[in-house]
Amino acid sequence: MSGIRRRTFLAASGVTALGTLAVRPGNAVAAPTGLEVGRGIGDMTGEPLGAGMNGYAVLEQSSAGLHLRQRARAFVFVDTASQQHLAHVTCEVGLMFDSIFEEVLRRLGARYGETYHRGNVLLSATHTHAAPGGTDGHLLVDITTLGFRPVTFESNVAGIVDAIVRAHDDVRPGVLTITTGTLDDAGVNRSERAFNRDPDGAQFPGKIDPRSVNLQLARGGELVGVINWFATHGTSMKATNLLVSTDNKGYAAWHWERAVAGVDYRNPSFVAAFSQSTPGDVTPNLDKQPGTGPTADEFENTRIIGLRQFDTARAQTETPGTTLDAGMDVRWLYADFFGYTVRPEFTGDGLTHTTAPAALGAAFAASSQEDGGGLPALGLEEGERGGNPALAALSSVIMPAWLRDAHAPKDILLPVGLIPGIVQQILPFHLARIGAFHLFTCPFEPTVVAGARLRTALADTLGIDRELVVVQGYTNGYGHYLTTPEEYDNQDYEGGATAFGRWQLPATIQIAVELASAMRDGLPAASGTAERDLTGSIPVAPTGNPFVDIPTPGRAFGDVLIQPSPSYGVGQQVSARFAGANPNSNLRRDDTYLAIERADGASWVREYDDGDWYTKILFDNTGPITDTTVVWDIPPAQQPGRYRIVYFGDARSPDGRLTPFTGTTAEFDVV
Repeated sequence: MSGIRRRTFLAASGVTALGTLAVRPGNAVAAPTGLEVGRGIGDMTGEPLGAGMNGYAVLEQSSAGLHLRQRARAFVFVDTASQQHLAHVTCEVGLMFDSIFEEVLRRLGARYGETYHRGNVLLSATHTHAAPGGTDGHLLVDITTLGFRPVTFESNVAGIVDAIVRAHDDVRPGVLTITTGTLDDAGVNRSERAFNRDPDGAQFPGKIDPRSVNLQLARGGELVGVINWFATHGTSMKATNLLVSTDNKGYAAWHWERAVAGVDYRNPSFVAAFSQSTPGDVTPNLDKQPGTGPTADEFENTRIIGLRQFDTARAQTETPGTTLDAGMDVRWLYADFFGYTVRPEFTGDGLTHTTAPAALGAAFAASSQEDGGGLPALGLEEGERGGNPALAALSSVIMPAWLRDAHAPKDILLPVGLIPGIVQQILPFHLARIGAFHLFTCPFEPTVVAGARLRTALADTLGIDRELVVVQGYTNGYGHYLTTPEEYDNQDYEGGATAFGRWQLPATIQIAVELASAMRDGLPAASGTAERDLTGSIPVAPTGNPFVDIPTPGRAFGDVLIQPSPSYGVGQQVSARFAGANPNSNLRRDDTYLAIERADGASWVREYDDGDWYTKILFDNTGPITDTTVVWDIPPAQQPGRYRIVYFGDARSPDGRLTPFTGTTAEFDVV
C-alpha cells in the first residue's frame, strides 16, 4: 500500500495520545526465557464486483464495491527450547474452509518445510457476512455464490500466507499476558426459547457470554499486539449490503490499528486481531431485527458494536492479568462425523449414541430471523415461531426412517451428507497450550452454552481455571452450527443448522476431553486423516469475470464524469464519478483503488485510502463498461484544507493485457 505520510485519525476519532498503548507498569515484567512471538498482517481482499457474499445465502447479495479491505492477522508463537511453532491467524472472511487451509499448508510447506503443518496452523474466520465467497471445495456453500471464485480464493490464500510469513519474520522475545473483561451491550441472544431449555444457562443471566479475553503481547514494556475473543455475530451489515466490508470486528481492528495506533499496513507496529469465540446464538442487532439496534443505520451499528469491542479490549490492557510462562504444546484430531460414536459418559443418558450424516432442517432454511438472509419466500419458520408441521409430514414420507430417527426432532429439508462432496464431514479439532493458556478450536459455530460446556470439560480434564480456556469456532474448516442437545430439540435456526444431529455437542466434548487428557498426560493423540481436498471441483462462478474493458463512450479511462463540489464542511459526504474498469482484474493487494489527498505546500499527502472506514468505492458495471464512484465521508474533526480524490484502475485489452491508469478530480476545500 502506498505510504500514508500523515494522518488525521487521532483527531477524527477523539483519541488524544498514542501513549495509551503503553502497557500498564505492573504488567511490564521480564520476558519468560524461551518464548518468542511474531506478528503480521496480510491483505486478503476478495473481488469487489459481481462476487456472491458468504453468510446470508442470498443470491442477490453480490459485491458492487468496497468499504473496508479484508485483512489476515497472524501471530506466530515459538517455544525456543523445543522449536515448537504455532501460527494463529484471524481472517476477515465469512467462513473458513478446508480448501483454503490445505492450500495455505502447501505454500507454507514449500517455504518452511515441516515447520508448519496441519497440527499447528489455526486459521479462523471473523464471520463477516459482507465478504466475497466462492472459496469452498464443497458444493453447498458455493451454490449460494453461484460457483467457485478462483480470484478471491487466490487473494484469500495469498493474504493469509503473507500474514504468516511476516509474523514468522517478526518472531522475537516478548511478554504474553491473558486478561479478561465484560461486555454486555454488543449482542443479544437470538433464540431465547432454545437457550432457556439449558439447565446450565443460568450462568449467563443476560443470555449471552459477556466474556472478553485478550492475549496481549508486549515488547520492552510496550503493547505491540492483541488477540481478542468475544462472541457476537458478524451481521451488523444487512443482507442487502453490496459493499465488501469486515463488519463489527473489522471496525474494531481497524480502529485500534489505524485510528489509535496510526499503523501503516505495509509495516505494522501494532496488530489487533478480533477473533470469534462461540457466538452461535448471539446477534449484534440489539433490537432483534436486521440492521437495527442500537440505531436504524447498519453502518453506524457496525461502528458502535465494533467500538464497544475495542473499548472493552483496550480497557483490559490496563488491568492486571496472568503472565504466561514459556512452554507450548498442541494436539489435534480429524473426526468423521458421518457416524462418530459417542460414549455413555458424554451422552448424559447413559447410552451410546452416534452422530449422523449431515442434514439441514427446515429451520436452517428459515434462517435467523433476527439477522436476515435465508429463503423467506419458502415460508419456513424457526421452532420458536411454530415450526413447519407441513414439511414435517412430508419429510416423514420422503426421508428414510433411519435418517429421520438419527436427526429427530429435526424436520429434514436437505440430507446433504448422503452425497459425497456436498459438505465437509471429516472435521478438524485442535487444542493448543501457550504457558497456562489453552485454546480449543473447532470448525463449528458453537452457541454460548455449547461453548461453556466445552470450556468446563476442558478445564476439569486439565485441572486448570476455566478462565484460562478459550473455545474458538470457525477454524480450519466449516461444519455448520453446534447447539446443546436441549437447544437442538427446539429446532430454531441454530438447531436446524446443527448438521450432524442431537449428539454433535457430546461428540465434540468427547474429542476435547481426549485431546486434553493426552496433553495433560504427555501422550500423543491419534490425529486421524483429513478429508480429500476438493478444491477446484466446483465450476467457476459466471459473474464478475472481466474479459475486456471499454471506457464510458466519448471518454478515456480515468476521466472524471462527475466532479466534487467546490467546498464541503466536516460531516458532509464528498462524491466523484470516474470512467473506470472492472476492479477484479487487479485486486490491488497491499495497495488501494483510491486516495483522499490533502495539499501540503506544493505536494499532496495521502490522508485516506480504500482500507479506511471513511471511504467507499462503488462499481456500476454494464458489460465491458464500469463507471466508478468514490465516496468520502468527512470525519467530524477533519483538518481544513485543500483536497482531491484520486482513483487507480487497470484496463484490460482484448488480448488480456492490463494497462494501469489514474483519475484525479478537481481540487475542493474542506472548511
